[in-house]
Amino acid sequence: MLKILICGASGFIGRNLFEILSQRPDLDVYGTYLNRRFSKNKRLRRADLTDQEWAREVTKGMDVVINAAAITDGSGAVAANPGRYITNNIRINTNLIEGAHENNVSHFIFLSCSILYPANSATPLKETDIDLSLIHPRYYTGARMKLFSEDLCHFFSKFGRTRFTIIRHSNNYGPFDKFDTTKGHVFSATIEKIMSPSNDRVIVWGDGHERRDFLHVFDLVSFIEMAIEHKIDGSSVFNVGSGYSLSVRELVEKMRSLASKSLPIHYDLTKQSIDTNIILDTTRAREILGWQPQIGIDEGIQQTINWYQKTAKEKTEARL
Repeated sequence: MLKILICGASGFIGRNLFEILSQRPDLDVYGTYLNRRFSKNKRLRRADLTDQEWAREVTKGMDVVINAAAITDGSGAVAANPGRYITNNIRINTNLIEGAHENNVSHFIFLSCSILYPANSATPLKETDIDLSLIHPRYYTGARMKLFSEDLCHFFSKFGRTRFTIIRHSNNYGPFDKFDTTKGHVFSATIEKIMSPSNDRVIVWGDGHERRDFLHVFDLVSFIEMAIEHKIDGSSVFNVGSGYSLSVRELVEKMRSLASKSLPIHYDLTKQSIDTNIILDTTRAREILGWQPQIGIDEGIQQTINWYQKTAKEKTEARL
């Protein structure tokens, strides 16, 4: 039975990984959290992964380590204090990669990101389409942090028995996301704006013309399950996305329609937005692992709205 550690199990992607993989009888799944212990599950361990000793300790005895640990926020919060996100995430990534290497972990899965690609492209981008001069200025420091961490994976894959899978995923959405109008990403923040009973309109940051490649988190988890099964030596990089982009305007209209809401939409041009169009070419994931996304955007929006409503109802009933 494989022993799997999910670092950052209390976060959005990590929580989905922990919930889904824990249901598999062939896997022995553990998770780390920093401040939010979301379950009494004894396989959850508190760990400050910015500390090298903690990272070394939690990776001991593991067959697979999945690094979903990161300090994240909405674009406004990151712009206000970029140093906090860059330095701490570099520490987390470096500590876990070194810990996996020192403890002879068989497989390390690193969640990178699509922000390191050129900001605007008319065609889907392959794993080799990296050009630092074309990264959006707002993404530059984050992209360099991800690339540095990827380079560490490549480096350590040459020394020791750990193999590395690097996943450059697009904009994920789904259950356990940060549904917050200021700290959440565009998908979850917009769900909150539309579904909150206190709102009489939907305020969108910017003009809504920026485009995103949205991928349901369940499809990302599916890819990770396939990556665990396939034993590829060395280090491998995969794009994991939907393969097409949607404008924020189109997204808001779909959400409003599927939620059966008639709230007016206001585009606030004084607020920060990031005008990009990054679409991922997932040919490599399909040809090597047989993966392709299964959840379309309309189905994904509806599922997320249903989950949001169910969770909101449960929270209300718990307070009664």
